Formats: sequence, C-alpha cells, structure tokens
Amino acid sequence: MTSEQALLVLGIETTCDETAAAVVERRADGSGRLLSNIVRSQTDEHAPFGGVVPEIAARAHVDVLDGIIAAAMNEAGVAFAGLSGVAAAAGPGLIGGVIVGLTTAKAIALVHGTPLIAVNHLEAHALTPRLTDAVEFPYCLFLASGGHTQIVAVLGVGDYARLGTTVDDAVGEAFDKIAKMLGLPYPGGPQVERAAEAGDPNRFAFPRPMLGRQDANFSLSGLKTAVRNEAGKLTPLDPQDIADLCAGFQAAVLDSVADRLGAGLRLFKERFGPPKALVAAGGVAANQAIRRMLREVAAKAQTTLIVPPPALCTDNGAMIAWAGAERLALGLTDPMDTAPRARWLLDAGATAPAKFANTRAGF
Repeated sequence: MTSEQALLVLGIETTCDETAAAVVERRADGSGRLLSNIVRSQTDEHAPFGGVVPEIAARAHVDVLDGIIAAAMNEAGVAFAGLSGVAAAAGPGLIGGVIVGLTTAKAIALVHGTPLIAVNHLEAHALTPRLTDAVEFPYCLFLASGGHTQIVAVLGVGDYARLGTTVDDAVGEAFDKIAKMLGLPYPGGPQVERAAEAGDPNRFAFPRPMLGRQDANFSLSGLKTAVRNEAGKLTPLDPQDIADLCAGFQAAVLDSVADRLGAGLRLFKERFGPPKALVAAGGVAANQAIRRMLREVAAKAQTTLIVPPPALCTDNGAMIAWAGAERLALGLTDPMDTAPRARWLLDAGATAPAKFANTRAGF
C-alpha cells in the first residue's frame, strides 16, 4: 500500500468505556475525510459505581460492538469489500475491552482478506489533528485524559519523543477523583468544571505542583490531598463550599499545566526547533477553562493552538481509523497473532524521570 492511493479504513475503539466505530478516507494527498463516527457511551452502566468497572465495560462492548460497526459502515455507505484496511485499538487500555475490539477487527480482516492495523490508542490521539486540521510535522502534543497526561513531540507517524509525563495522577483522573470526593455525579470531570463556574477560585490556597521546574513533568496527588484536607475541615459541605473547592482546584490545575506546558514547549524548541503547532487531545481538552489557558500558552510560545472538536477529543473510532490509515499509507500492517496490550508506550525509548522510576512515570 502506498500514499499514492486513496484509502478507506474502518476503525474500532474499545479501550475503556466508549464503544466506537468509524470510517475515514485518507486521500492521495494525505488529507482526510470523516465518513462516519458512531460512539456509544457506557456512562449509565458505570454511574452507579462512580467509575469504570472493567468487567462491565468488556461485557457492554461485546453486547453492542457489532451493531456499532454496522451503523458506521451503513452511514459511510461502504461495504466491507471496499475497505482498504481494518484498524483496532490494540492498547493501552482495559484489557478485556481491548480484546473485544481487536478480536472483532481480526475476524473482519480474515473474512474479507483486508489488512489489519493494530493501533496504539495514544498514537491515535496524537495523529487526530492531521485528520481535522491537516497539521504538518513536527508538533507538540498535550495529551490529557482520565488515564494519561503527557507532553509529546510528534515528529512523524510512529516517531514520538516524550518531553513530560505525570508522575502520579493524570489530569482527568484527578478531576474525577475530586468529583467523587465532593459527592458530585459521574462522570466527574464535567461536573467539577460546571461547579467551578459558580465558585471563588481564591478562597483556598491550594498548591501549584511542580511550578518552576526545568523538566516538564506533572504531579497532582499533592493538590488532590490539599483539596481533601480543606473539604474535611468544612464537613458537611454546602453547595457554595463545593463550588469554591472546585474553582480553587481547577485554578491550581490551570496554573500548573500552563507552567508545565511552557517548560515542554521550551524543551521542544531546544531539541527539535519551533513546533508547527501546540495540539491538545484527550477528554480533558473538552474543558473550556483548559482551552482558554491553552490559547494563552500557545500565544506566549508564538505558535498555533489546534484542538480537535470535542467529539474527537474524547475516545472515538475516527481517531483509530485515521491512525490506521496513516500507518497503512506507509505500508505498516500487523499479523493476525498481534496481541492486545494493557500497557503500550507511545515512545518506546522513554525512561522514567530521575527519582520517579517506581512511579507511574515509568510506564
């Protein structure tokens, strides 16, 4: 397969609590077109538990994935025989869900004699702005979700350099844990953002973790503990207490992330020259306060900010299909014995930051 051909790729995403499938076209000039994008959230299944339950997630994928794929193919007006490739997220993620999506993709590929592309979920987020905005390499990616927080130099398809990472909680994870701590409904991130709008961000003196460090790493566990301590002093909490705690927490996150991104962009420029853009991906990029902060960071760094539409920031099949198409254009396909992976580094050569080898930064 060469980039001189137009490619139609089906993408399947089942790494966490969204069951998704999409069809994209990658044209010969490298531009893309989204033909369908069907996403089924499992929020209702997990809400009673206040978080994602892996076994429930896997079973829900099994129940609905075939129908989601059929809907995506129907909306795209494409037959399986017309596909150039079938892509599935092969990790990282909840292993039960990953198995469901990858096994389904293998079955489709086998039956129709279609190439299989096993996609790294993180690479899919990294390449999405090339579908939505045709951004050129190299660019700086801020990937922030419930499971990941990284600053990555995106140098080419399959070519990534990690500039910074969380050493404990991911940004989205911290938002969700604060929501649960304060008794807000699941999913917690949007609830914290909504509550913060009515709060006083200056009522509490929360820490700004890692501020001023030369590296570009993140840490949020200390901030989370500070919120817990202040909440404990106020119990029982009234609605204004909750709003003020959320506002103070979000303000601290904004300051910390802005500082860490500034360090990451400096490291990028030192190693690779000016980035073509600052790109934000992952569910956290749907937070409007974070988007405003990102615009300020990009302007200060004299670069362009690119944030895909909210529906393409959270987990979806389009990003998997597009990453599959980008890899297929380079002749990169995978064998049928490709294994699902709960953990899968985007940058294979990454090492944990000094003094953090035994933390999540090592993964």
